[in-house]
Amino acid sequence: MREGDELIRNWLRLDTLIIGGVSLVVAYLAVAPLAGLIYGSLQSGFMVGPGEFTLANYIEAYSEREFYSLFLNSFIYALGVSIFTFLIGTILAWVCERTNTPGRKLFAVLAVAAYIIPGVLLTISWILLLSPRIGLLNNLLTTLFGLAESPLTIYSYWGMIWTASVHLYPLNFLIMSAAFRSMDSSLEEAAWAAGANNLTCLRQITLKVLRPALLSTMLILFIRGIESFEVPALIGIPARIYVFTTKIYEAASGFPPALGLAGANASILLFISVLGVFLYQKMTAQKESFTTITGKGFRPRIIDLGRGKYLSSAGCILFFVVTLLLPVLALLGTSFSRHMVALTPEAFKNFSLQEYRFVLSYPIITRAFRNSVILAAGSATVVMFLTSIIAWITVRTKIPGRWMLDALTFIPIAIPGVIMGVSMIFVYLTLPIPIYGTLWILLVAYVTLYLPYGIRVASATMVQIHRELEEASTASGASWAQTFFRIVLPLLLPGFLSGWIYVAIISLRELSASIFLVGQGTEVLSTVVFSLWEGGSISSVAALGVLMTFFLIVLALIVQRWQRRLGILRE
Repeated sequence: MREGDELIRNWLRLDTLIIGGVSLVVAYLAVAPLAGLIYGSLQSGFMVGPGEFTLANYIEAYSEREFYSLFLNSFIYALGVSIFTFLIGTILAWVCERTNTPGRKLFAVLAVAAYIIPGVLLTISWILLLSPRIGLLNNLLTTLFGLAESPLTIYSYWGMIWTASVHLYPLNFLIMSAAFRSMDSSLEEAAWAAGANNLTCLRQITLKVLRPALLSTMLILFIRGIESFEVPALIGIPARIYVFTTKIYEAASGFPPALGLAGANASILLFISVLGVFLYQKMTAQKESFTTITGKGFRPRIIDLGRGKYLSSAGCILFFVVTLLLPVLALLGTSFSRHMVALTPEAFKNFSLQEYRFVLSYPIITRAFRNSVILAAGSATVVMFLTSIIAWITVRTKIPGRWMLDALTFIPIAIPGVIMGVSMIFVYLTLPIPIYGTLWILLVAYVTLYLPYGIRVASATMVQIHRELEEASTASGASWAQTFFRIVLPLLLPGFLSGWIYVAIISLRELSASIFLVGQGTEVLSTVVFSLWEGGSISSVAALGVLMTFFLIVLALIVQRWQRRLGILRE
């Protein structure tokens, strides 16, 4: 009897240790960057550590004449990106989900596939196409029409908005596709029965029913726009169009680095981002007011476009040729060009594999590939393990304060990558934890950034597991640990793998936080691409970009195959 009691006490202690340990880890990951940012922004000097408390960094940030220009640039850019991205993604989602457009299933696949290309590579691709000096399209137009100057330029507000929009529209497409699929079509059918045409029904019924989804999507796109880094850094800085993210980058990467000023500007950006996320949560919480409930399963009626369906299909084909095929061809063509100065028809006569040989043999690139794979696998594993336990705590238990644990897990979604990078510098140059300049600090940053994505996947999967299985296990005498690891975790495996793969892919693409944290020996692929581009190695960047894109496509295909075998994705 005593042995049994002792065994029970040991398991209870293990349960408490696991739950308490996970809670402490999540609390630290969520709170430490925010505390570090506030602390560092209030320190004098350009390096953190023991120093004097001061408001000088905030005074300098707010009093600079360029602050108002900085705020206006950030607002215009984010607003333009949100509007243009919303229009592209929503129209495409409507065509694929609600119309009889030929090829709509293929278009849906291509829309999602566009997100595979990392943002830094897509931005570089559009520079290769629309740069006044080396742009393929500009050189083609000047040659065909005998123009004295390049008619197009990527280095403008419109160039920034266009590039960011064609990168972000897959996110909007996925959100709006789900909204169009899940809406009740009974109101539309009633309107059609009353004699309303398709346009009237769309304007008066569909858009009004989906208003919460539309507004919340616009807001999340605005947040993604204001916290983006790749496009403002590669296009905005040469065009002298500065936003908060590039201002933070220049302050932190200068010599000497003005980390305190970077922290002050990061605090402003964080406030905007947190406010946006708060409003987004309020909007999504109100969606239920616009939900119609029926007692039957339904699927929205497919709208017959008549002869217009062929025009719709042609428009989609043209769109993907411009936004997907042209950037890929620009990267591919440039990767075969030796010592390219301008991407002209003459340049294609001297195709060479030299840049690929260079990329595959360059020690820094091979090391960066190894580091990226290690970080992707490590961050995905840690994120999904933590979030699986957190999901069980928040969904299955009645532990007091579990809502706080869920809230802490969601906090990092409001922290842009550049802020995470600056905050990590403050934290780990201040605390006696020797991980700065190692892969460990990148791993901590990735885990923190992607916790919100992991918890949503884990929670959604946990809800689908019936309690009776756990109750039966407990009734059979199994401990919490035995139930979780032998019953719950295997049932979570399909969702776990899906979330794991998603986190791994976005980790391989991450740049905005990594660029602040990498050092000699800890380079990752995205930072190497950025450095090579800054150094003028255009063809090498293109070759590396082609290999990265190919690797991500292969990984995505493997993911799709796994999902089909596990039953996550239907045939």
